[in-house]
Amino acid sequence: MARPTQLRAQRTSTPRVADASIAEAVGHDYPPTDAGEIGDAEPTSQALAIVEYLSPALPGLTLDDIDAVERYVGKASADATKRAYTSDWRIFVAWCDQRAMPSLPAAPAAVAAFLAQEADRGVARSTIGRRLAAIVFAHRAAGLIAPTEQVGAAVLERALRGIRRDKRTQRPTKKHAADGDILRDMLRAIVGDDIRSSRDRALLAVGMGGAFRRSELVALQLADIKQVPAGLEILVPFSKGDQLGQGELVVIPDRPRIAAVALLRAWIDTAAITEGPLFRKLTPQGRLTAKPMSDRGVALIVKARAAAAGYDPSLFSGHSLRAGFLTEAGRQGANPFRMKEHSRHKSLEMVGEYVRNHELFRDHAGDKFL
Repeated sequence: MARPTQLRAQRTSTPRVADASIAEAVGHDYPPTDAGEIGDAEPTSQALAIVEYLSPALPGLTLDDIDAVERYVGKASADATKRAYTSDWRIFVAWCDQRAMPSLPAAPAAVAAFLAQEADRGVARSTIGRRLAAIVFAHRAAGLIAPTEQVGAAVLERALRGIRRDKRTQRPTKKHAADGDILRDMLRAIVGDDIRSSRDRALLAVGMGGAFRRSELVALQLADIKQVPAGLEILVPFSKGDQLGQGELVVIPDRPRIAAVALLRAWIDTAAITEGPLFRKLTPQGRLTAKPMSDRGVALIVKARAAAAGYDPSLFSGHSLRAGFLTEAGRQGANPFRMKEHSRHKSLEMVGEYVRNHELFRDHAGDKFL
């Protein structure tokens, strides 16, 4: 019996856009990221859908050949990118359905109208750009000409340029950094020695001490951790800046203020972890599972622990741990090159923002006369 091997565009009477049809192109089902956005309902129009095509891509290719290609194509984009694109695509499809317009292929004018409405709704400039990237991605995955390359794309280009100009004064909202003082407050607010408290303390301390991204934290395995007399040596197998998986070594000194080494050791002992994921999901009843935490789970813990320490949880995110290390390092006058080395940023420019924020008033040009 034949089975799905290739994606193509096909006109259907009941297209399956929202879930299975887009899964091969942009990843797994993912709900809209912004509260109140359209896209919650299943699309039901006569739109063109990305559907499964039941024949080999080329004569002579076996099903095993096709499976191998599809497996590696699925790994070409990070999971977070796939989730975001899936959400953006569903929102666009629902918008088209409400107007009885085809979403695949979509006309440049239709995409321009969609992006204009998103701008009027107050959607951030960066999110609008990602919406367009998702639409382009879906078209290319279906073997269709993207709206940005079709005849009449000039109207889309000009509309996007106008949106960018209109929102040029819009500054991205940055979450607070969990610097040294804030992190210690969060750690002190975690009471008890139960398994959840132990895990959350270790997660916060290691996350900040290693300047880890959320995706890096949840991907850590026990085998990646090595305790040495001076502290921790942690191998990051792959990351946003190391997509090919060459691996990067992160070291966290054994110091008493954050005490990341002691807190991680306590978590491993409490959970009796001998192999597998380092930071694991717990059931609502507090039972340990074998599954790794999700990156969204990290964000929820940061918010919850910030709230318990008396801070506004809406001001914090999973990135607050990574930003907290760099903010504190910049405040303490750390060498920018060592900061870059520890955070695994690809350029000094990214690290420089944290350093400059604390150098603005230091040795100011007007110190002797203002």
